[in-house]
Amino acid sequence: MALLYQATLTPSKIELLQSWIPHQPWIGDADATKVEVVGGYRFDDPDGEVGIETHLLQTADGQILQVPVTYRGSPMTGAESFVIATTQHSVLGKRWVYDACGDPVYVRALATVILRGGTQAEIDVVTDTGQKRLEATTRVSGSGSSQSALAPIASFSFSNEGATTVISAGQFELTVERVIDAAGEEEVYGDTPRLMGTWPSHTAPALLALARTS
Repeated sequence: MALLYQATLTPSKIELLQSWIPHQPWIGDADATKVEVVGGYRFDDPDGEVGIETHLLQTADGQILQVPVTYRGSPMTGAESFVIATTQHSVLGKRWVYDACGDPVYVRALATVILRGGTQAEIDVVTDTGQKRLEATTRVSGSGSSQSALAPIASFSFSNEGATTVISAGQFELTVERVIDAAGEEEVYGDTPRLMGTWPSHTAPALLALARTS
């Protein structure tokens, strides 16, 4: 379960992403002069320290972008090149926002959900009047079924290849779709474990990520 606080971020998430996205190599020909949120989902950090959120955004020309980020309460050592920005959270204070593909907590969470057949995290929001559960409007699911735990990630690397980011982490390789082909046919991926998702404006499952194991 992901626990959120009813709070204000300064600058806001969309302001941070609007400034960062147009400069990314995976953007392709998408017109990112303006983006708007169409969906989003979270994964759990088992240690409860890192916020893991993936934004689904529509560009000015109607393309769908997938932007996973992590939120941390202190800088991640050796990850300066992955910082998107910092923001001030009205409850939690200063937060460091990272491109999640450079964060080992996200990498492990994504691999676990895909390979073990998991889903998005349930979200509870803490308000002035108590805690309440948010209904998920974006739903994702992994196609795997293994019940074996993944080993801790000692090291990993990633590279941007066209409209995807490929993460190599020892026993597995993850491909994160940055520009979503919402009309893609699921069967072309064969038996490759994958993450599929739907969001309010798109009810047919779309490919979000692939996981290949060695």
